[in-house]
Amino acid sequence: MSPLPALQARLQAALDRDDAIALLRGAIGKNSITGNEANMVGYLQDEMQQRGLTAVETAEFAPGRPNVWGHRAGGGGGPRLQFIGHTDTVHVDGWHEHWAGDPRQDPFAAPIIDGHIWGRGAGDLKAGICTSLAALSLLDRAGIRLKGDVALAFVGDEESGQPGSGISAGIKDYVGRIEAGTIARPDFCVYVEPTRLAVYPAQIGFLIADIAVTGKSAYFGVPELGHDALKASHAIMTALWAHSDDVSARAEHDLVGRGFLLITTLQGGGFIAVPEACTLSLIRKLLPGESLDAAAAELEAVIRGAIADPAITVSITYPAGRDHPLGGTAAEVDMTHPAVTQLSQAVAAAMPGRGALEGAPFWSESPFLVNRLGIPAVYCAPGDIRNCHTFEERVSVEEYLAGIVAFACFIALYCGVEDEI
Repeated sequence: MSPLPALQARLQAALDRDDAIALLRGAIGKNSITGNEANMVGYLQDEMQQRGLTAVETAEFAPGRPNVWGHRAGGGGGPRLQFIGHTDTVHVDGWHEHWAGDPRQDPFAAPIIDGHIWGRGAGDLKAGICTSLAALSLLDRAGIRLKGDVALAFVGDEESGQPGSGISAGIKDYVGRIEAGTIARPDFCVYVEPTRLAVYPAQIGFLIADIAVTGKSAYFGVPELGHDALKASHAIMTALWAHSDDVSARAEHDLVGRGFLLITTLQGGGFIAVPEACTLSLIRKLLPGESLDAAAAELEAVIRGAIADPAITVSITYPAGRDHPLGGTAAEVDMTHPAVTQLSQAVAAAMPGRGALEGAPFWSESPFLVNRLGIPAVYCAPGDIRNCHTFEERVSVEEYLAGIVAFACFIALYCGVEDEI
């Protein structure tokens, strides 16, 4: 007989709703916009120690910007499970003005309205961080002792948008410590990005390209003396759209769909003159198995092949390197991996209708684990990515509490327990 129903019932009975909600509201109350991660790390360090984690350590990946990690040692004989997430959030520009006169005016006040906890970072991803922490406390209250170890790590610099940041410096430092052997290597990882409690075994990859097109200006009455950068840019865009259609037609991934590219910016033009310079930006979606190097080489061939005027020059740069100099790689793990199945079943038992296997429509940092370290990793946590980074960011209280029960159940199933349930 499956231990899942008895385990779920035991955990549900032991859940301390008030403690869990206070934990998340306290986390949202810590302003940790990218660059200010230390504010959140101090809070987490205290909570981790109070909740029985040992070897809780912090280390700066950049001046004044620390990561924090620790673990709960099991009795022995079980695998090591890792929960990981980022401490930083996006900015709050315009938040006060948007919610002026409303209880949500302060982005860090974490009011509970209509069954949701509101605030910057509520979904992305402080609910996920607090779910993993509260799950360990729940196991303690339920009297469940583990065989395997549970490690928690919370890193900075995941979000982009702040000057000089958003290059995954935090997780680069952390995985470097695993490679160096100073932090134990986990057997399976859950990265706590918001998924509405779906389980994401696959995610997209991306590259961003900035394209500068340079010609020669000339007075509008004698255009033959110039070289039109805007006209060349139009030819480039036409070729890129055709290339996007070709990429999309090549393959479809079961979880993340089809690849494509999207032109996001066009700037240029001349004042009563032949345009001398134009700039374009684009983002290319990659599927698991696609090479960033090959995608970039193909992209550059399309761009340069579209230019008919030999006097037009083009330069291409890639400003958003993450786990690869050109961007972020796609990643996937076997959907039939036993831990993926256990997590999916634990979530479905805690909140019927959730726990489905889906693909991440975003890029985050699991490729550092999957592709660089060879450690299977998935995304799973409460919260809806569709309201994150907006003035509507919030997380459902019931979804959050169900996530705590689900994570606790999964930890017990994966790590093993010393006493019969």
